[in-house]
Amino acid sequence: MTQTEDPWLGTVPPMADGAEREKLDRSWKPQDLTDILDGTYVPPQPTVGQRADGVGMFYPGRIHSTVGESEGGKTWFALLASAIEIARGNNVLFLDFEDDAGGVVGRLMALQVSPDLIRKHFAYIRPESPLTDGWNKLELTQALGDLRPTYVTVDGITEGMALHGLELKDNTDVAKFGRSILRPIADTGAAVNTLDHVVKDKEGRGRYAIGGVHKLNGLNGAMYMLENRTPFGAGVIGKSTVRIAKDRPGQLRRHALPHSSGMHWFADFVLHSHFEQYAEASLVAPIEQTGPFRPTGLMKKVSDALVTAREPLSVRGVQDRVTGNKDAVRAALARLVDEEFVAVETGPRNAQLHRLVKPFSEEKSQ
Repeated sequence: MTQTEDPWLGTVPPMADGAEREKLDRSWKPQDLTDILDGTYVPPQPTVGQRADGVGMFYPGRIHSTVGESEGGKTWFALLASAIEIARGNNVLFLDFEDDAGGVVGRLMALQVSPDLIRKHFAYIRPESPLTDGWNKLELTQALGDLRPTYVTVDGITEGMALHGLELKDNTDVAKFGRSILRPIADTGAAVNTLDHVVKDKEGRGRYAIGGVHKLNGLNGAMYMLENRTPFGAGVIGKSTVRIAKDRPGQLRRHALPHSSGMHWFADFVLHSHFEQYAEASLVAPIEQTGPFRPTGLMKKVSDALVTAREPLSVRGVQDRVTGNKDAVRAALARLVDEEFVAVETGPRNAQLHRLVKPFSEEKSQ
């Protein structure tokens, strides 16, 4: 058959038949909606990785992201999921644009994953040239075909995009990186988890990683944000709060608690590093507060505002200095008064002024 010309489609190739037609991309063909319409459709479930109470962390075949500040535990968090999958007898892959094999595998061994299990179920790739060069794409395809991993970590998105000549802040380039590298990996059935950094400005970062907003918008799985409470390091107990910044399939938030930030509290990630070669990691479910509401993050901000104030502040004075919902800021101030961190004094015209008695610390209050 010969090609034809269409005023809208342009050059139209001949219609393929039989086996040749099956090889073509059929994504523009209307999908079969039978299972959705007859009620048999089952939404995607997070079955990869596991919180301590058995709740899964990642959706198979979807793209996720874990973001946080440097040394906030992102790599340890990802390797905990790897260790869980390995313990289940599944294979995992670590695609690393940032570190080296010694650092990554050393941490996995510190989590007490044996060398034999690592040899059998873990693969590490450290790209030094773009996927489009030489045999690179074939090598990755071969590795994915041999491993059939259930979980793939992609560390160093900034470095990975730079390696491929893509601009971090360009949403088109962000989408291109996802479409050409992340999506094909997820299409094998693996849960893909990218590790990324947040912007430096704590007040203005919201739910976003550094770079284009498509990093969040392009995810079809979940985004976790790690808020570090106690730094991670050899010989110390590090702790980060894990919040859900996005949950496209909507099956994770039911296992989390609401938070004043708008992001649900999914877990506390704790890493007890006894020494460099031995660490214990745990992902603990949030505990519903039975006592008074304690917005600890806002309580710390209010305390800091009162530290820097030249004189005692009214409620409005506190609200003017602390970003956030005004009612939530008022509630945080009230908790500080009830817990005797702040004293209330009567000022001119019977104004209620607030003076800091002692600084508030989130770590010491937990």
